[in-house]
Amino acid sequence: MKSNRVLLQGSEACVRAAIAAGCRFYAGYPITPATEIMELMSRAMPKAGGVFIQMEDEIASLGAAVGASLGGVKAMTATSGPGFSLMQEHISFAAMAEVPCVIVNVMRGGLSTGLPTRPAQGDVMQARWGAHGDHPILVVAPSSTYEFFDLTVKAFNLAERYRSPVIVLADEVVAHTRESVVLPSAHEVEVEDRVRPSVPPEWYSPYRDPGTGIPPMAAFGEGYRFHVTGLMHDINGYPTERQDETEELMARLFNKISKDFHLLQWYDSYFEEGAEVTVIAYGSVARSALRAVRTAREKGMPVGLLKLKMLWPFMRRTVSQYLQSSRSVIVAEMNMGQLSREVKRVNQGTCPIHTLNRVDGRMITPEQILTAIEEELR
Repeated sequence: MKSNRVLLQGSEACVRAAIAAGCRFYAGYPITPATEIMELMSRAMPKAGGVFIQMEDEIASLGAAVGASLGGVKAMTATSGPGFSLMQEHISFAAMAEVPCVIVNVMRGGLSTGLPTRPAQGDVMQARWGAHGDHPILVVAPSSTYEFFDLTVKAFNLAERYRSPVIVLADEVVAHTRESVVLPSAHEVEVEDRVRPSVPPEWYSPYRDPGTGIPPMAAFGEGYRFHVTGLMHDINGYPTERQDETEELMARLFNKISKDFHLLQWYDSYFEEGAEVTVIAYGSVARSALRAVRTAREKGMPVGLLKLKMLWPFMRRTVSQYLQSSRSVIVAEMNMGQLSREVKRVNQGTCPIHTLNRVDGRMITPEQILTAIEEELR
């Protein structure tokens, strides 16, 4: 892949990124507004030497992706709304069994069937808390076509690095917007692969902590015979109810990600210097926010933007810094206030938090954000 400027839809950028990151298995089921990803994968995956399969539903789609990953192949699926709900049990299984995989959720408007062709950001809390059980999760949120490429590559790297499911939480506008972008060449894309065992099969314990919190992962069919279960398990993968083993497993699942919390502060900031008011946004709303903040700055208003690219684990360290340096904060999102709750939780009275919400299936416009900024600075 040569470095060149191309006109791409967000979904096309996602597919190109998956191929560049080494994805060679895709299983999915069509659903608006994520169907383009599946359609493009049906053509791209065979050309890349991989496997594409349309499953009977979203439950089977993620189950197949988990199985492919256990076989040593980087795997992915994509869905939206109701399909994401159906995948929650397998997300929990992947977290417990420590199976790397990438799930793209292109959010759409409304609950239930809702507004399938309209944008929203209503799955933020579901991405974190939708799956049963107590476990960490990694969720990234692109705001542009290029970021859809960049963060999809990074999602595969995170999945491989931490042996974890990773969610790419896009929205309809990001997936369907066409933009002129310059993509990196193949040798410029940084790709990570899971750590393989260095011991012979008879010595291998699939869940033994090597000191990093992330056990090496063998692939089925390579001579390493091991047990995989969604039950609490010991270092050999066999079910256990021993308190010392279950407690050690849960602590390791959390610690393998929390130990790198400082490396997961993924964000962009704009007009930070002298900002008295900070707008916090993510996804396509961040595009509107940037336009509004630029206009406000041209009018001499002291306002800046914090665009979040990593939603979970929540970047409380970074957000806290902006709360401490701002007179007030505006959180703009296309829901009734899901991420703003996290901002308020870490605020602890540092500064006033104001929310700007929209849930009618339409974008939050730059004009709406600019009006909120002007009201805040009066």
